[in-house]
Amino acid sequence: MERYHGWADERFGAVADAFAGNFADFPELGAAVAVYAGGRKVVDLWGGVADERTGRPWEQDTVVPVFSCAKGIVSVCVHLLAQEGRLDLDAPVGRYWPEFARNGKEAITSRMVLGHRAGVPVLDEVLSFTEIAAWTPVIRAIEEQKPLWEPGTAYEYHGHVFGFLLGEVIRRVTGLTPGAYFREAVGDPLGLRAWLGLPDREMDGRARLVEAGGRPAMPGPEHLLTRIVTMNGALVFPGLDEPHGWNDPALLRMELPGAGATASASGLAGLYAAAVTGIEGRERLLTPDTVTDAVREVSSGKGWLGFDAGARWGSGFLLDSSFRPMPGPRSFGNDGAGGQFAFGDDEYGVGFAYVANRMVGHGDARATRLINALRECLVR
Repeated sequence: MERYHGWADERFGAVADAFAGNFADFPELGAAVAVYAGGRKVVDLWGGVADERTGRPWEQDTVVPVFSCAKGIVSVCVHLLAQEGRLDLDAPVGRYWPEFARNGKEAITSRMVLGHRAGVPVLDEVLSFTEIAAWTPVIRAIEEQKPLWEPGTAYEYHGHVFGFLLGEVIRRVTGLTPGAYFREAVGDPLGLRAWLGLPDREMDGRARLVEAGGRPAMPGPEHLLTRIVTMNGALVFPGLDEPHGWNDPALLRMELPGAGATASASGLAGLYAAAVTGIEGRERLLTPDTVTDAVREVSSGKGWLGFDAGARWGSGFLLDSSFRPMPGPRSFGNDGAGGQFAFGDDEYGVGFAYVANRMVGHGDARATRLINALRECLVR
């Protein structure tokens, strides 16, 4: 049986070899990888099964939940608004959202949120699934929230709050929710298959997530990490066969801009390529100065919980590190809990994305293997 379909330019054959190797060496079910170089697609590969229950194959345009790759979509939008002079990343959020500036949050800036330094990684208020889907109850809870630490003095992953907080800033500036703004400003003009809130028309063709087994269990429901990931238990993680879990259409159609994107590999790679080089004959979305601002390190080392996973954060994006190796100092991206990863780099002029429906968990090397192969192709 063929391990994959699609094509790769001769210069990028090593990426195709690594993609085939993932199916041989890992419990891969369905997956895709896409690479743009110089604004042109040079790798477009897909293979395996999109739905294990039916055997439906993975197709070229198959989308899959990509979890926190959503943060890359939101962050590109935030940097676009800053580049246009509509948003100052270092001004208090309260300039744009006055009701936010209370209960110790008066000095919090958008950059603090982008760098996971705002002190609001989780909400005290326990909201229902329906309330989270309604958007406004989450925004009201954020307004009432007190920071867990003095904003700017420490960092910890802000999970879902990242997306709602920055998403409301986007809404206050543009009048559109982040998912709608992304589609209007970027997604629709470029034909990118990536959404914050999956349209019903795309629901039947999506890939269905499965677990590889052996994933460590989540800590108890009171643990801060569990509360961050599940929004205090309203969402089930991964909950692949449960209501309010990550195969539930009700969850996937919600606008969860911190961790709820659904996308194809080409959609995510196209986003980052559009940011750093431009695609479809268009100018790049983000100027060199904007990228320089985005890749300046904001957070690294031990987080507020005392752990150091080796991650380095710029303004909204993971940077090259032992946690997520990328080609160089101008690389910026975001990963997803299922093993997905996407990044751009304007020095090398590339946009990359790998997506899969088998959630391998800690130590997942599938994306890293592909990026290592890509790096070899770029430096030849």
